[in-house]
Amino acid sequence: MWSDAVIKMIGIGILETLYMTFLPALIAYLIGLPIGILLVVTDKDGITPFVALNKVVGVIVNILRSVPFIILLITVMPLTRAIIGTTIGANAVVIPLIIASAPYIARLVESSLKEVDKGVIEAAQSMGATPLQIIVKVLIPEAKPSLIIGGAIAVTTILSYSAMSGFVGGGGLGDIAIRYGYYRYETEIMLVTVVILVLIVQAIQEAGAKWMRRTDRRI
Repeated sequence: MWSDAVIKMIGIGILETLYMTFLPALIAYLIGLPIGILLVVTDKDGITPFVALNKVVGVIVNILRSVPFIILLITVMPLTRAIIGTTIGANAVVIPLIIASAPYIARLVESSLKEVDKGVIEAAQSMGATPLQIIVKVLIPEAKPSLIIGGAIAVTTILSYSAMSGFVGGGGLGDIAIRYGYYRYETEIMLVTVVILVLIVQAIQEAGAKWMRRTDRRI
């Protein structure tokens, strides 16, 4: 069972899993971060209230968040095929992972920014700071520890999504666990993939926690 071919397959699976986790996470953050900021600043108690826009964006985010990933994965297959040219493999999973993760990250960012003490924001406003200056120099720096922890949570969530994509031939450790552990009843291989996934999650969480402690001014 543990031939060179199997070991090589698991090695490739690890690389594919990391690729399917970190690339979508990066792109989803580039999309989700500004959306999260928009939700905070346009709130009725935000620095530039725009309730109508806030509600429209909030509804869109909630709709995308409410769709289970496996259903979203199948639903966006035509879009994935149009962009990537295929619906199978690690590259094909990136598109649905981004679509599923961006609204989730937007809500995490929104939650982190709303934890910032309003007194600090009011002090910046009293000194004549513009909304952009408040966002860049007050909101984001003050919320940085929470944003980092939220980022670690988002990455581990995307990792679990990538494993789920194995049901449609998405590649990575999830695909190996399903093909060998579920369809072929090779329990040992499935257990190894699960252990590796757990170790990756632990490493991401630990890295996020260490980064957060370094940036937290309260510590």
